[in-house]
Amino acid sequence: MNRLKIAVASSGLGHVTRGIETWAHDLAYALHARGHDVILYKGGGSPLVSFERVVPCWQRESKRTRTLLRWSPRRVRWRFGLGSPYAVEQTTFALRLLPILRRDRPHILHLQDPQIALVTHRAWRLGIVPTRILLAHGTEEPLDFLKRFDFLQHLAPFYHEEARRAGVDHPAWTAIPNFIDTEHFQPGTALHMRRELGIPDEAVVVICVAAIKRHHKRIDFLLHEFAQTRAQRPDLPLWLIVAGGWETETNDLIALGQTLLGDRVRFLVRFPRERIPNLLQAADLFALTSLKEMMPIALLEAISTGLPCLVHHDPVLRWIIGTGGEALDLTRSGTLAQAIIRLADQPERRRELGRQARTHCLETFSTQAVVERIVNHYHRVMTFDPNASALKATIDP
Repeated sequence: MNRLKIAVASSGLGHVTRGIETWAHDLAYALHARGHDVILYKGGGSPLVSFERVVPCWQRESKRTRTLLRWSPRRVRWRFGLGSPYAVEQTTFALRLLPILRRDRPHILHLQDPQIALVTHRAWRLGIVPTRILLAHGTEEPLDFLKRFDFLQHLAPFYHEEARRAGVDHPAWTAIPNFIDTEHFQPGTALHMRRELGIPDEAVVVICVAAIKRHHKRIDFLLHEFAQTRAQRPDLPLWLIVAGGWETETNDLIALGQTLLGDRVRFLVRFPRERIPNLLQAADLFALTSLKEMMPIALLEAISTGLPCLVHHDPVLRWIIGTGGEALDLTRSGTLAQAIIRLADQPERRRELGRQARTHCLETFSTQAVVERIVNHYHRVMTFDPNASALKATIDP
């Protein structure tokens, strides 16, 4: 076996635009660009290039998924991995994927969707499919779930160490971060984007790119903090942009933002990803108000663009931004507001933090810095004998 055949999968790709889908798309395209034999399995849309395959599934927002969840008993649904719209999508995708894996016979399937990983990993263990499953842990699954997997990619060293401290580890587990195309996301000035959004050229623009919801992303906290900056310093030309996917509470949050901030906020729901680089270039500061993240690609996009970042003082978020921003106690009201005011008054400080963010990104999270580490780990996965719990040479790396 001289060349690996690698599959990447995401049930949401083609109809959802979030971190997992972005990761799957970018990984497959980066592998293909480097000459690797890759297949990208996605749950929606149509094949856009020769190495893409669509795997039909019951998409999370489809009518039949809503009908199933409305009329089937909850206990039965959870028993069969159908407990939520996302779970229905993953399970139906996984069941459709199994015969495709038997036909295509990739050596490794790399993915972040946990239920798909669980179904296909069991199939590999039972000899139903020949494909080894590598789960990139980006969805906050507990260690009791993760320990079922022979092959796991933690996205930050902190999480790998946390697992080791808990006595949960495997020889073929690793810690490799997400990556970002630093050529695509790079510093610049996009005044045309400001004008398109009706934001003055001289404004200090704070941007948050995240799903527009209360839970986890805490967009309501962001809106209230920004309202404090307006109340404390009405002289500052501050504008806020919130760009992200639609959630059931998105409309309520938009209404709250308009009540609190009036014309000083712009909500961009499902903003096209190909325009995100220009959108980030139109901003001066990036704020992420979640208290914990696994490895948010939006934050990588921000530091690659050279934006100073304001995040919670979580160890993973601190590691991601390095010296390119400030880690704050975002459980306290007013902390973010004060940081925004402080940096709005210090343009040179913002520029210096932005330079440090960009440098840190190039060294740690660029495509060049990460993708070959992933490929090397694929070879390690293929040399692992799960029955002996040891590594042995079954492929020439």
